[in-house]
Amino acid sequence: MSKLDGNERWKSKMLLTEHQEQYEARNNPKKQGHPTPEELTMVRDYVLLPHMLTMIQKSIDDIRNTPNLLNRLYMTAAQVLMNKISQDMYDLKRELSRRNIKVLNDEQIDLVVYYNYSCRGYKERFAIVREVARAEISVRLTQYLEELSKLMKSYR
Repeated sequence: MSKLDGNERWKSKMLLTEHQEQYEARNNPKKQGHPTPEELTMVRDYVLLPHMLTMIQKSIDDIRNTPNLLNRLYMTAAQVLMNKISQDMYDLKRELSRRNIKVLNDEQIDLVVYYNYSCRGYKERFAIVREVARAEISVRLTQYLEELSKLMKSYR
């Protein structure tokens, strides 16, 4: 038994201030510039939303060129979808800018598309496989269509 065993003050751990700051910086990725999982999701959405707009615009062009009784309805619904996606893109761009995140450029190698981004000075590449992008776009488009469906049902 040592002299310190009976002393209750030595049971707590003492930590110098600079060590505490280093510990917090290591456990808090936002301070170092590394993106959080939420921010990576935002980068992914920022990459996918323009592709969704292109797909919807292509559908509008196809609808315009085919004779159909409900063309006007389809085009109006597609335009409402494009407006909602555009608004989400605008909001997302503002939030990324507020968090000091910039998506720079892209390059495609085989079936993978790489995007360079800068997050608070930390530069990294974000990669997404084309099939995963298609699946995610399908899921997101389904969500937008469900919102549109709820909106249309509320007009009954």
